[in-house]
Amino acid sequence: MATMLGTVAKQLKSHPALIPLFVFIGGGATMSVTYLCRLALKNPDVSWDRKNNPEPWNKMEPNQQYKLFKINMDYSKLKKDRPDF
Repeated sequence: MATMLGTVAKQLKSHPALIPLFVFIGGGATMSVTYLCRLALKNPDVSWDRKNNPEPWNKMEPNQQYKLFKINMDYSKLKKDRPDF
């Protein structure tokens, strides 16, 4: 591992134009992993505990925001439009 990092550092010193490429690819990979973790932990469609909470989407309140972006949507004013199960 140290040898590989040494080789990459040597290449970056001899070719400084590669630095932005590494920065953007590293940033993109970090953002992708962060978004996948958020989807796995915050999305109501994902059920990690099937015994105690088999259907987590039924326990969502109508004014609870779970989407990443809200565009012109005020979740506090939404009414319940589904039956209780």
